[in-house]
Amino acid sequence: MPVTDAVRTNGTQTVAASRAAAELVLKRGEFELAVHLGIVRVEAGSSGGRPRVRQEEVDRLRSEDGFPGTLRERVRTVGTAEGARLLGVSPVRFTRLARAGCVTPVALYLNRYRAVVWLYLAQELGGLAARSPELLVGRSPVWMRDRLDSGTDCRPRNWRSRRIERLLTLTGDPWARAAVVAQALDPAQLAEVVDDPYERAYFARVLPEPVFGQRGSSATRDALERLMIADEPDEILWRRVNLIMELDSARELRQAPRPGDEPRPGLDALGRLSVSAEPFEPAERVEPAEPGGSVKPGELTELGEPTEPTELGESAVTAEPARPVEPAAQGSSVGLLARLRRRRGSGGRPPRTRASREATRSAGRVTPGGRRPLTGPRGGSQREGAAGRE
Repeated sequence: MPVTDAVRTNGTQTVAASRAAAELVLKRGEFELAVHLGIVRVEAGSSGGRPRVRQEEVDRLRSEDGFPGTLRERVRTVGTAEGARLLGVSPVRFTRLARAGCVTPVALYLNRYRAVVWLYLAQELGGLAARSPELLVGRSPVWMRDRLDSGTDCRPRNWRSRRIERLLTLTGDPWARAAVVAQALDPAQLAEVVDDPYERAYFARVLPEPVFGQRGSSATRDALERLMIADEPDEILWRRVNLIMELDSARELRQAPRPGDEPRPGLDALGRLSVSAEPFEPAERVEPAEPGGSVKPGELTELGEPTEPTELGESAVTAEPARPVEPAAQGSSVGLLARLRRRRGSGGRPPRTRASREATRSAGRVTPGGRRPLTGPRGGSQREGAAGRE
């Protein structure tokens, strides 16, 4: 057995549904029907995963007499033609029996014309022949003729009731049971019974899924959803009453989850970003150099400027040597302002004052009623240049 198919949960070995179907020699549809009928018991997977089957359950079914023939006979389904042959009647009479409710479908599918084809258990047809042989020969009973003459078709209702009853038997959670019953009501009827939208949304989350997940085309799923909705007044009333009872039991157990019940990580109860309560530790402070201290090559000064580069070797790129740092006088601080003052005092460019900036702006400004002087090649006026040439 592959390691991925066998899992030990709480000391019990379980296998996946596909592995169990292969060991029981059942097709996927037959295995789903066996689970639906309660022939094969499954357990809910961990963390809401797919249902799994105990290995001892598989061994029990394999040890029965006549395996696998007897097991496959219990889940064998037939259509109208083969069902009529088993009962010894015509297909028309078999259809009348099914429409009148004498035979209950157990499954269905859509043919290539998108028409619903009902399937019946072969064992139940044999029980009908032994239980009511008068329905197979002679004239039909009066109640049967009256029901058929009124256009009644009991196949959808009987299939729906049978499906809901089996799902309720296999489901123990009250909210899941309420979700199963809620399938039989249309959205308008469901909103009248369950006025809380969060509870209706919770139904979709806890609704039991098939063993192998959703199967079939979108048209098949749409047909199943339409057939699951009750369409007769007495059945609608009955489903509403059942839903109210199941919903009361579910509410007593727990409430449906709502947005904001559990705050997200990193947010407080009001939805604000939570701030850590740990004290803030400032970065380590860099103490300035001692006054009069000498700066060694390769170290950083208090302003973060590198000193003279160290010798790198012959392959290093030659860079412009840095200006040597003048030794500071005893008791004075080495800083940027001190170096700037010394540089300006040694013949550097004097700083521009506000008066000089105003004079520069007014030099190129045109006075009222005057003309802008024409400048020459070097900034002087053309008249001054002409006077110099004369």
